[in-house]
Amino acid sequence: MKLVFAGTPEVAVPALDALIASGRHEVAAVVTRPDAPAGRGRRLIASPVAERAEEAGIEVLKPAKPRDPEFQERLRQIAPDCCPVVAYGALLPRTALDIPRHGWVNLHFSLLPAWRGAAPVQHSLMAGDEITGASTFLIEEGLDSGPVYGTITEEVRHTDTSGDLLTRLALAGAGLLAATMDGIEDGALKAVPQPAEGVTLAPKITVADARVDWTAPALRVDRVVRGCTPAPGAWTTFRGERLKLIQAVPVPARTDLAPGALAVGKNSVHAGTGSYAVELLWVQAQGKKPMRAADWARGARIAEGEALGG
Repeated sequence: MKLVFAGTPEVAVPALDALIASGRHEVAAVVTRPDAPAGRGRRLIASPVAERAEEAGIEVLKPAKPRDPEFQERLRQIAPDCCPVVAYGALLPRTALDIPRHGWVNLHFSLLPAWRGAAPVQHSLMAGDEITGASTFLIEEGLDSGPVYGTITEEVRHTDTSGDLLTRLALAGAGLLAATMDGIEDGALKAVPQPAEGVTLAPKITVADARVDWTAPALRVDRVVRGCTPAPGAWTTFRGERLKLIQAVPVPARTDLAPGALAVGKNSVHAGTGSYAVELLWVQAQGKKPMRAADWARGARIAEGEALGG
């Protein structure tokens, strides 16, 4: 089939690579978000998908909005059979959805109908899911509500951050998306409507969502830290300044610390929660680089009775 791939961040690149390498389909063009300012100089930078497409000699389309008439006219000229999508980052109007004869098929990183929305992997980790996965589905105008072509499952490891889990899902999901394109071309795959039961939502994680509540149980603290790593980054406050929490592990044997209370050892930093303590392994103080929590504590010269979270 002739394809126009839509995607923006690094997590979409494995799927683009899989389609380019498939040998069965022609990736005629790529649709991605416009160049965005980045770095200290705020220089405009192309998206990872745009960079990969340019390396492969594929036409790159960067509409400000998918409803732009010039973009839709170019899409009609290309006349794709299908538009596979991975983390494109913009809502598609009906006029664009109707252009490819097989529609737009999204690779979503959850087992639909669970975790519809922008941050399925983060929400899955923060909810304590033991199994997650990825789904390919036909995009409709509703939020991730279209009929599903296929799924894969992935076990959630107890040390996974959202970055770890998303990397594995992106690699496995690339194969699922390529197989979905094959099945659509062959006529072997039919999209099945999602069940009405089991719908959960996964809106974008805000900075406020990423703030650690030390009165919550240790397992909840652990899930928030892992779910918000690398972005937007779990955090708390210490001496009135923000402290980013990069890695923390529960310590069930330690129950003597009040929520947020700190206990500093020679090579360890423990913080109390609503149940038992967690050990802080890596942190990042405001304006500083990431460092081992023990090194941070030595530099901060934490006094007895000081606590996290205000």
